Amino acid sequence: MQHAVVSFIDHAGLGGLFIAMVLGNIGAPVGSEVVLPTAGALAATGHLGNLWVAIVVAILAELVGQGLGYAIGRFGGRPLVERYGKYVGFHHDRLDQVHAFFGRWGSFAVFLCRFIPVIRGIDGIPAGIAEMDLAPFFLWTALGSTIFCGGLMLLGNALGHHLDQILPLFHHYARLLFIIAAAAIVAAAGVALLRRKRPA
Repeated sequence: MQHAVVSFIDHAGLGGLFIAMVLGNIGAPVGSEVVLPTAGALAATGHLGNLWVAIVVAILAELVGQGLGYAIGRFGGRPLVERYGKYVGFHHDRLDQVHAFFGRWGSFAVFLCRFIPVIRGIDGIPAGIAEMDLAPFFLWTALGSTIFCGGLMLLGNALGHHLDQILPLFHHYARLLFIIAAAAIVAAAGVALLRRKRPA
């Protein structure tokens, strides 16, 4: 699936990148942790135009995809997700897990989910079911997507022609890397909250 997506982006350019990232943010198994660095490498080799424009396109696509996911959750609710979610691997148990995560972290969970594989493509749906305010939802999505998309595309751009040699290894350990990154962000947020609550 991911090889087909990369080939599609190579042929369709920025429009292909936009479509792939939108689909990846409504549950399609696009594999953004592979697609983004590959897009950065394509920009480095002259196949995808300007790198910074490509990064902006990827971020906008994530906002559009997450907005669609939010609308699905907001207007379709749990019945729609439980009926059709199986087609994108979004089952009842996963919905409950993400919902509990949102209950614990509030709107900040949207930011954290930007760094968790699989979950990052469906977190807009439970946010919509919970009727989260749109302002913090899109703010945290934009911030997390900027870091995620920008970081991976810059990495791919730096690797350039060597990406093919490194990508399989990166894909193999991607989930571990992102879990570590998410844990580090959670730890930093926890320390900041503790310092804020500590009496002067």
